[in-house]
Amino acid sequence: MITNAHVSKVYKMGEIDLTVIHDLNLSINHGEFVAIVGPSGSGKSTVLNLLGCLDKPTSGKIMIDEIDVTQLDTTALANFRGENIGFIFQSFNLIPVLSVYENIEYPLIMIQNLPKEERKKRIMKLLEDVDMLDQKDKFPDQLSGGQRQRVAIARALVTNPKIVFADEPTANLDTKTSNQIITLMRNIQQEFNTTFIFATHDEKIVRVVDRIITIIDGVITDDKRVSL
Repeated sequence: MITNAHVSKVYKMGEIDLTVIHDLNLSINHGEFVAIVGPSGSGKSTVLNLLGCLDKPTSGKIMIDEIDVTQLDTTALANFRGENIGFIFQSFNLIPVLSVYENIEYPLIMIQNLPKEERKKRIMKLLEDVDMLDQKDKFPDQLSGGQRQRVAIARALVTNPKIVFADEPTANLDTKTSNQIITLMRNIQQEFNTTFIFATHDEKIVRVVDRIITIIDGVITDDKRVSL
C-alpha cells in the first residue's frame, strides 16, 4: 500500500541544512498495524507527516496505492488525503465551537461533501462505536481527555480512510482510557482491514502491533514483525 524510495527530509535553519530523515526505504502493506518508535527527536513524527502527505520530502518518492503523492500539487494532495487518509493527533485538534457531532461531520462536509442523510448514518454509527452517542451535543471543553480522543478517532474514521496515522494518540490519557482506545483501534483494524500507523513511545501500543519500526537520528535501525 505504501512504498518509499530514498526519502530524505532537510530543513533550512538559517544557513544550516538540518537533515532529519536520511534515505528512508520502507514498505507497509494494506491492513497492517504498525508502530514507529524511537527517542524524542528521532524523526518518527516527521516520517508520519511524510507518509500521511502532510509534508513533502526534500528528495525521494512516496507511493500510496500506486500513486506518486510527491508529484501531486497542493489541491490534488488535499483531495487525496480527504479520500484516503485519517489523522489522530496527540492534541486532538477538535474545533472548540463545534459540537461532538459537528466535529465528526466536518470532514464529510469540507472534504467529501456527502448528502446529509449519508453523513448522519456514518456519524451515528461511529458515535456508537466509540461509545460517545450520549455526548454528541456537547462541546470539546465539556469532555474529558479520553472522550476527546474518542471523538478524534471517530472524525479520523468517518471518511472511511484506507490508512489512519496516529501521532502519540495515548500520550495524554490514563492507563484505563489508553487501553480502551487501543482496543477500539485494533477492533476497527480487524473489522475493516484499515491500516494503522502509530508514532509512539507507549509500550501498551507497542505490545499489540504487528510490526515495530525503530528510527534513530532519522534512520531506520530495526524493522521487525511481531508474533502475537
